[in-house]
Amino acid sequence: MIDPIALSCGEPAGIGPEIAAGAWAELDGALPFFWIGDPRHLPSGTPVARIDNPAEVRAALPHGLPVLEHPFPAVATPGRIDPQNAAAVVDVIARAVDLVQSGAAGALCTAPINKQALKEGANFAHPGHTEYLAALAGVNRVVMMLACDALRVVPTTIHIPLSEVSQTLTSELLADTIEITHAALCRDFGINAPRIAVAGLNPHAGEGGAMGREEIEVITPVIQRYQDMQYIIFGPLPADTMFHEGARAGFDVAIAMYHDQALIPIKTLDFARGVNVTLGLPFVRTSPDHGTALDIAGQGRADPRSLIAALQMAARMAATRARA
Repeated sequence: MIDPIALSCGEPAGIGPEIAAGAWAELDGALPFFWIGDPRHLPSGTPVARIDNPAEVRAALPHGLPVLEHPFPAVATPGRIDPQNAAAVVDVIARAVDLVQSGAAGALCTAPINKQALKEGANFAHPGHTEYLAALAGVNRVVMMLACDALRVVPTTIHIPLSEVSQTLTSELLADTIEITHAALCRDFGINAPRIAVAGLNPHAGEGGAMGREEIEVITPVIQRYQDMQYIIFGPLPADTMFHEGARAGFDVAIAMYHDQALIPIKTLDFARGVNVTLGLPFVRTSPDHGTALDIAGQGRADPRSLIAALQMAARMAATRARA
């Protein structure tokens, strides 16, 4: 039996509070989790079961969404970010990490934040959510995985302009990405011998150097190094042919070279249930694969399926890690 999953509130003016309430209603007690935030930010009429610590979650679940209260300076108006609340959003993340690292919570699931709001309202110094979690955990390098039932993908380079990908893609970066991904698939997903497919960067995976030399000079030597270490790894593969159903059956994860190369296939296959997983942390962290959706916040249109999938994946990963 895993410890309850901590769900940080994220940006209170976005859809985070709505999908938290929706996830509690749809899961109907099947998965123990608790929300950390200000109860005033939850949709009107949400049944709330206040708790003082995560040990009370299972008893509270039948009565309402278990809430570990964290007061915010201001109420939240859906769709309208209030800078007064920025520091509290950051504090909730830190509080959730403390609970997971102490063992009081079994895993961390994070609702989306608005990075610009945190920079303007709380002088948030980190590029994003993941980098802040890595700093709190004392980890220098983490990897982003997007996962659904049909596919797992890992982008080697992430939030940079396409024009900078080639110069950023180094042997060291690709090797780190492969090693962290391999270790996480073994430890957190229970795959003893992960099959890793590596995409090329250029069209047709460079076509022997006719369309670029990154495959020859960077990607292939790294793949060969890990083949020599008995990894089940192959490529570089043309990215336009490696994601159809038959090809996907041949690997457990795809290592892509840049953001859209990884995210387009997974969002095409399962837009509503994609999960963002951070690999390389000393604790399990998942998140729904969408943003704060300020444009639909408070309208009753928010879809909790990605959050539900993120909570379920966090529970499975935590259980697998505990058995390792």
